[in-house]
Amino acid sequence: MADLSRPLRRSRDKGMIAGVVAGLAQYFSMDVTVLRVLYVLVSIISVAFPGILAYILLWILTPEEESTSA
Repeated sequence: MADLSRPLRRSRDKGMIAGVVAGLAQYFSMDVTVLRVLYVLVSIISVAFPGILAYILLWILTPEEESTSA
């Protein structure tokens, strides 16, 4: 379940492209690998364009999480 008390943020531990899916996985308390596979499958099934467009929009609109190091 989503933790609505905190805002959605892109993950600084990107691993892949921009940390969008990793941020979504943290927000919804899901395994990042499972969410990445689901995102790719849904994007392929929907002829890729909506998934790519959604990813780019989330990349632009979702702020990156704040650094915890001093």
